[in-house]
Amino acid sequence: MRHLAGTAFAVLLALPLGTGSARAMNEDAVPMVLEKAVDGFIRPGYHAFEEASGAMASAMGAFCATPDEATYGEAEAAFDELVSAWSHIEIVRTGPVIDDHRFERILFYPDRKSIGLKQVQAAIIEEDETATGPDYLPEKSVAMQGLLALEFVLFGTQYETMFDAPESYRCRYGAAIAENIDTIAGELAEEWDAPDGVAAHWKKPGPDNPLFRTNDEALTALLGVLVHGMETVRDYRIEYFYRGEEGPNIPTRAIYWRSENTWPSILANLEGLQALLNESEMVDLLDEDVRSIVSSINFLFSSVEGVVGNMNPDIEVVLSDSDQRAKLDYLLINTKDLILRLNDRYGGAIGLGAGFSFSDGD
Repeated sequence: MRHLAGTAFAVLLALPLGTGSARAMNEDAVPMVLEKAVDGFIRPGYHAFEEASGAMASAMGAFCATPDEATYGEAEAAFDELVSAWSHIEIVRTGPVIDDHRFERILFYPDRKSIGLKQVQAAIIEEDETATGPDYLPEKSVAMQGLLALEFVLFGTQYETMFDAPESYRCRYGAAIAENIDTIAGELAEEWDAPDGVAAHWKKPGPDNPLFRTNDEALTALLGVLVHGMETVRDYRIEYFYRGEEGPNIPTRAIYWRSENTWPSILANLEGLQALLNESEMVDLLDEDVRSIVSSINFLFSSVEGVVGNMNPDIEVVLSDSDQRAKLDYLLINTKDLILRLNDRYGGAIGLGAGFSFSDGD
């Protein structure tokens, strides 16, 4: 086994495993944890996404009006910020974001048969004017409305044709996508800000609550965000393009590979997960004698984030370089360990019961 993967095992052995045995739930701490999850992480996350989407829409409008290197550079930077803001909050796959296919309209991935890409390319080739209309684009395929469609417009084949003249079709289509994302972002922020809406349901479990009748149900949902978020990072952000030495390893499967935002987006996913854990103060749900469970999880998060932050942005280079592949192995090992620690160790220790499991167990 390569050196870095061996180091990973050494790290795992050095970390305390804590206890996975089920304990009584600290009911007194639950309301504050849920309130901090909503007001300290979820609502600020959607506000940041809305701010970034607004900046993206403005940058696309400026680029289309005056297509030069300066305005293109500003659009590139705005896209980077938008991907980062979305990746931070996309871990919350519950609530308003799953209504009206909003999640898929923002991010349609993986596109297993490249159907979405073909639809975007066809719209550009045929100059489908209905795709540039704010009333019509939301009625199109979800794959034509979101971040990966916008990435192809800005970074895909023949993107440079947008410099030929102001208000080119391709640029106007990109501007329409940006406006569409901004509209969805505004809807998400508004629904989470509504005083009697989803935020209140998250904060106050009870018999009349349409989402959570008990603290147990609410904490299960909160922990589910963490566990499923980590599974997504491992299964769909890394393993989807890297399957180990035997492969197949396909660089164009990596999310945001065209804009070299693969690793920044994964880093934002990880930082979002860690922020939800800590800003919600989920450690307060644990008894004093097992709070090292959260310390060990934070240690692993920091270790994984450090590796992700130093990966080569070119995925073809990553897959062709033995040192980079060693880092991928390290990430796969440690993201799986994070899943187990969140699901088995933490879940049992906050009283979700023996046999409780979100993990797919592979």
